[in-house]
Amino acid sequence: MNTPRTTYFLALADDALISSQRLGWWISRAPQIEEDVAMANIGLDQLGQARALLSLAGAADGRSEDDLAFLRDERDFRNVCLVEREQTDFGVAMARLLVFSTWQHELYAALAHSSDAMLAAISAKAVKETAYHVDHAAHWVRRLGDGTDESHTRVQAAVEAEWPWRDELFDTDFLDPDLVADGTAVDPATLRDPVEQRLGTVLHEATLTVPQARPAYSKGRLGRHTEAMGFLLAEMQHLHRSHPGVTW
Repeated sequence: MNTPRTTYFLALADDALISSQRLGWWISRAPQIEEDVAMANIGLDQLGQARALLSLAGAADGRSEDDLAFLRDERDFRNVCLVEREQTDFGVAMARLLVFSTWQHELYAALAHSSDAMLAAISAKAVKETAYHVDHAAHWVRRLGDGTDESHTRVQAAVEAEWPWRDELFDTDFLDPDLVADGTAVDPATLRDPVEQRLGTVLHEATLTVPQARPAYSKGRLGRHTEAMGFLLAEMQHLHRSHPGVTW
């Protein structure tokens, strides 16, 4: 059974793992060859973060990163619903990456001072990676938003589609307040203002409008996911579950 500490580590790990899986879809599908490489590299950065955090989460009961990635069922994953939904439109992928990586950057910057030495070390490395992710996504959102009429319309629609799902990033319902009190975790609610200020600046520079949308029903932190999650896990876990116990 997961402790509150393990659940927190899993939430951060699952965010990165599922986002990485979605980004991998763009390899060979991005609008430019260079973007294939960029998306792959961002996905690999997030996969590295996931691996480190999964190892940290599994240390308490001997579960490996592979056990946690491939042998848990859908209801056991704690990622926000934002990262699991399909993103077959490039504008959606960039809008989502902008929201998610801006939040990750603020989160890891705070967690670099965590009282948990391992989490602090993982976060200190990740904050450098996510700075690049933010820059890359912001570049594309500005380029599309301040580009042609069609690119502006499509990326505005993408931002409108992603915006309602961002609220779960700041939700505190899943987090044991004792972890914040002892300095292990960061209260997600404290990240809202700096994240939304940064997002608003980029959207303004991209000549886009900040959406006024009601929050989506998003309870991935509690194991209640969208329909897309089951299909994503079936693809991600298929090989490992088809050959149980095999070593590579």
